[in-house]
Amino acid sequence: MVEPCPLIEIGGPPRERGRSYGRQAGARIRKGIAHYGEQLRAMQLDQPAVRDLVARFMPRIAAFDPAYAEEIAGIAEGAGVAIEGVALLNARTEILKLGQREAEARADAARNPDGCTGVVVMPAAAEAGRLIHAQNWDWKVECAETAVVLHIRQEHGPDILTFTEAGGLARSGLNAAGIALTANYLQCDRDYRTLGVPLALIRRRALEQEHLALAMHAVHATPKSAANNMIVSHCGGVAIDFECAPDETFQIHPENGLLVHANHFVSPVALAKLRDTGIAATPDSLYRDIRVRDLLRPALGRITRETVKAALADDFAAPWSVCRPPRRNLSGVLSATVAAVVMEPELGIMEVAMLPALNRQFTTFRLDMPARRRAA
Repeated sequence: MVEPCPLIEIGGPPRERGRSYGRQAGARIRKGIAHYGEQLRAMQLDQPAVRDLVARFMPRIAAFDPAYAEEIAGIAEGAGVAIEGVALLNARTEILKLGQREAEARADAARNPDGCTGVVVMPAAAEAGRLIHAQNWDWKVECAETAVVLHIRQEHGPDILTFTEAGGLARSGLNAAGIALTANYLQCDRDYRTLGVPLALIRRRALEQEHLALAMHAVHATPKSAANNMIVSHCGGVAIDFECAPDETFQIHPENGLLVHANHFVSPVALAKLRDTGIAATPDSLYRDIRVRDLLRPALGRITRETVKAALADDFAAPWSVCRPPRRNLSGVLSATVAAVVMEPELGIMEVAMLPALNRQFTTFRLDMPARRRAA
């Protein structure tokens, strides 16, 4: 039996909400730190080397937002772990890749691609006339045991519901202002020339915003260490996919009511300016977006959350499919679609199924939507 994702509710000042987070999710946080610590040791990196990698990002975190540094410190206190461990969880993509480079081995992204297929259904294509924003998260099977849904009650700004690894500040999610976000792996030849802001912090910053423009600004303009794809949407009927290089951002817009993105650059402008170095590790990306789009297109105007769930459960070309069962990737690492996340921002609904290739049971999480109440 696949265990459902637990809900963690936090609020108050940064240090206080961090401690609460750490106490509630302590076991999963410790398991996540142990998992990534073991992976770094497999790269022949000893503890001092790991501490040095993490230390590079601590000033970046504090400079980007001191409240995030406070919250991370609180998480560590609540979970009874070193602050470096929680920082590792929030910069794990960057640290794992840098660690692999420093170990003079293949780039970690080539060994353990953080996959994903993201999709937005625009209101005109949906049966209920409400935007739907969803994603399959493809990563390591073990992360099904370390994921949580985090409900953040903000003192200033809209409340947030985010699916993330325990100890992380955010990954995919929505907020009470009707803004939603998903993110997936990209890789290009500009990666890791400089250090930017860890991706988890950028996603959290976007989800904290009351206004869509400011959420998009956080994604578009914040310097990054490496490429990443982030889709930002609003329940009012706006969605833009941002293909982010470390120093430049490219846009993809919905076509015929649909926006679908996998793990390769598709912007013609991006492809004219940089080299996509990730496709070799995720060759199934080349058809996953096509499959989801083709499955949804016949239902245009009648698409529901169930329609989207069915498209994201597609097993064409399994195990190299949209919904990935546990299988070894090209370098032998056991990976899977860890979770399917389906959101309807106008209603404040997030549905999550863990290891959906094995388990089609979705758990529903809800966020109170004051804007919807006022409109009613």
